[in-house]
Amino acid sequence: MSAFVDRVTVHVKGGDGGNGASSIRREKYKPLAGPDGGDGGHGGSVILEADTNATSLLDYRFLPHRKADSGTMGLGGDKDGSRGQDLILPVPVGTVVFTAEGHEGETKRPGRRLADLNHAGDRFVAAQGGIGGLGNRSLANKARRAPGFALLGEPGQDRDLVLELKSIADVALVGFPSAGKSSLVAAMSSAKPKIADYPFTTLVPNLGVVQAGDDRFTMADVPGLIPGASQGKGLGLEFLRHIERTEIIAHVIDCATLEPDRDPVSDYRALEDELARYADRLELPLGVIPMEQRPRVVILNKADLPEARELAEFVRPEFERMGLKVFIVSTASHQGLKELGYYLAALVTHLRGKLRAQAAEEEARVVIRPLETRRGRRGDTLGDFTVERRRNRDGQHWFQVRGEKPERWVRQTNFDNEEAVGFLADRLAGLGVEDALRREGAHPGDEVRIGPGDDAMAFDWDPTIAAGAEMLDGTPRIARGKDIRLEETEGRTRRRTNSQRREEYHRMMDARQAVREVMDRERKVGHWADPSVADDPHDMEGLLGRPAQEADTQVDQTGEGD
Repeated sequence: MSAFVDRVTVHVKGGDGGNGASSIRREKYKPLAGPDGGDGGHGGSVILEADTNATSLLDYRFLPHRKADSGTMGLGGDKDGSRGQDLILPVPVGTVVFTAEGHEGETKRPGRRLADLNHAGDRFVAAQGGIGGLGNRSLANKARRAPGFALLGEPGQDRDLVLELKSIADVALVGFPSAGKSSLVAAMSSAKPKIADYPFTTLVPNLGVVQAGDDRFTMADVPGLIPGASQGKGLGLEFLRHIERTEIIAHVIDCATLEPDRDPVSDYRALEDELARYADRLELPLGVIPMEQRPRVVILNKADLPEARELAEFVRPEFERMGLKVFIVSTASHQGLKELGYYLAALVTHLRGKLRAQAAEEEARVVIRPLETRRGRRGDTLGDFTVERRRNRDGQHWFQVRGEKPERWVRQTNFDNEEAVGFLADRLAGLGVEDALRREGAHPGDEVRIGPGDDAMAFDWDPTIAAGAEMLDGTPRIARGKDIRLEETEGRTRRRTNSQRREEYHRMMDARQAVREVMDRERKVGHWADPSVADDPHDMEGLLGRPAQEADTQVDQTGEGD
């Protein structure tokens, strides 16, 4: 028989997003055909799903660490990475998800409520998968034609959660310890709870299915209740949370108790007092009947004993004056159990119809909701950011930047790539982070931290940084995001078309032919000879005449010719 576990702490992590790829297409006659780096695949998410086949949280006690698949990185040739597969974790219907609070090494306690899976098929994303990084194909635009970088994939969400099962049954049996609740479940259903002949209390709920004619309903024997439970005395809240979802509350009262300060009426009032105290602290979801409005049934148990039977008959009129339905039963002899089963089945059927009508009315009601925050291309919220100047005890100060988009951009940046760092600076400047830093009094060289606590990325602020262009010789040649090999400029950097190449070739061949014709004419008239010999010093029109005449003039002026 498997153990019943109704509260566990699980550690869930979404899959990491794959990195984008930085690649340039290479084709014949097109050595630089453009970027073709694919995007990284998104990581899978961890999803909790309410499943009617799940009856306990036992699996998560032995295997508390669950992780979804990560996305794969993008590749060249416009190949995007594959998406990581989501991890679906089945949990019982009635599971409530809380944040886990407490220091490391201590038992985690429930914190803020995140989800309430009280219907079959309800889902909750426990850990969101990371977004895949963009490849340089997706980063290219008219101003940035050949990005030399890609974005990194984001890590998946990583957190601890507390799963708490609140039993969903039609009828909840409440009462003091040893009132006979477990025996009643065993007598009316096929359940086999632990029963003994010594005083003890049920530590975990026992569920049983009761068949009354054509109707069927579930009955829950929840842990025993004592005065002060709403303040944590005894099992306290361990008991009370299991009756939050039940539709009918049945008080099982022991009429054969030997304690002198107890009687059936005082037991009932003590139980109702604890329920009222606990009801004030509940935050029930829609479609659940408030605890004070749920039908009550009084079950006076152990009527097989003569003294108990006599006491039950004596107090029955007092309960009926309170407007309560009273049944005198015996789990040992099965006295009154048949009538009790049929009455509870009819009451459950009536409440189910009432709840269905209420749910249909809720769905038909028009709900006006506030406008949602504008979302980005991938569904991320374009939220705001904050800039705060901080100082420690040593007098060191820095500027803390917090915000969804700046923190995500930092996680996506490869700081080993100068162009990627410049791209991050451009994005932060476009968002207004640099202007906010100036307003807070930041100066170049001040430390800036983006992110929370120890996970923040720290760097020195340089408002002049910009993403460098592709560097062919290690020196920025043009503005960021441009590739001189792809620009339509003059000189060798221009990429010519085939028709332009043919036109330039013909111009070059025509120029060569013109030079040959001039040289041929000069050769025919005798201008072509040995260049080192001035064979005609009086020829002032030839190619060699002017240098020879100038040489003679220089000799006559110096007087060294004779």
